[in-house]
Amino acid sequence: MELLRQAPSRNPKEVLTFALLVLLGAVTLLTTLGVVLSLLGEVVEFFRRVPLAEFLFAPEWTPLFAEPRYGIAPLITGTLLVTAIALTVAIPLGLALAIYISELAPHRVRARVMGILELFEGIPTVVLGYFALLTVTPFLQKFIPGLQIFNPLSAGLVMGFAIIPYVSNVAADAMQSVPRAIREAAYALGARPYEVALRVVFPAAISGIIAAVILATSRAIGETMIVAIAAGQRPTLTLDPRETIATMTSFIVQAATGDQPAGSTASLALFAVGATLFLMTLGLNILAQYVVERYRERYE
Repeated sequence: MELLRQAPSRNPKEVLTFALLVLLGAVTLLTTLGVVLSLLGEVVEFFRRVPLAEFLFAPEWTPLFAEPRYGIAPLITGTLLVTAIALTVAIPLGLALAIYISELAPHRVRARVMGILELFEGIPTVVLGYFALLTVTPFLQKFIPGLQIFNPLSAGLVMGFAIIPYVSNVAADAMQSVPRAIREAAYALGARPYEVALRVVFPAAISGIIAAVILATSRAIGETMIVAIAAGQRPTLTLDPRETIATMTSFIVQAATGDQPAGSTASLALFAVGATLFLMTLGLNILAQYVVERYRERYE
C-alpha cells in the first residue's frame, strides 16, 4: 500500500512495469468475476423454475429422470463425506511431514522429501481414481463386508494421500517462517527437539497451519476425477462410507457429458450445482485468508 501512495515514476520502463504488474495482479479478480457472470444468468433462470427451499432441503437429486427432483442435499452430503475421509488421512500425515521437514530433517533429506512430495502432487488425479477403483477397493472389500465397488471410502483415502502435499508444504512454510531466535530460546531452557517443534514452533505457526488445512479442504471439495471414477454417480443421502454416492463434481462430469437440451431445467441444474460448489470453495478460501490475517503472529 505504501508503494501505491508514492508519486508515480516518470521513467517509461517503470511505468510500463507497474502497469504490467497491476494487470497481472488483477487476473485473479477478473477470472473470479468472469466465473460469477457466466453462472449468474443460468442460476437465476434455474431458481425461477425450482424453489430455493426444494433445492436446499429436498432429499432427492434426480434431475435427469422422467420425474425430476432437485434436492442438492445428497450431493452436498456425498461431497462432505468424501472430504471428511480425505482430511482424516491428510491432516495428521501432512502435519507430521511438515514438522519433520521444518524441524527434524537434515538439509539433504529435506530436499529429497520435498522433491518426492512435489512429484506426488503432479500425478494426474484420473490415475489416482483408477488406482482407488481397481486396487484400493478390492483390497478393502476383503476386510469390510458390504463395501460397494463404487464407494466414498476408497475415494476418500486416495484423495487424502493426494492432498497431503497441500497440507505439508503450506504448513512447513509457516513453521519455517517462525524466527530462529524463538527456537534457540526454547533450547536454552532445556527443551528437546520434539518439544520445540510441538510446543513452541507449532503454536507460533498456527495461523498458517489452519490456513493449510482450510485450503486442503477446499482442494478436496473441488476434486473431480477421483470421486467421479471411484465414488460413483448415484446420489444417495447417506453417511455410510460403504454405499455408492455422488458428489457435486461427479454430477457436473455426468451432466456435462450428457445430451440434455440447452435451456432445459436439467441443463440449468448443472449451473446451480457449479454455483454451489463455487460458493463453498470461495467461502473456504475467504475463511483461510481471514484466519491468516486475524491470528498471524507478529514478531518484532
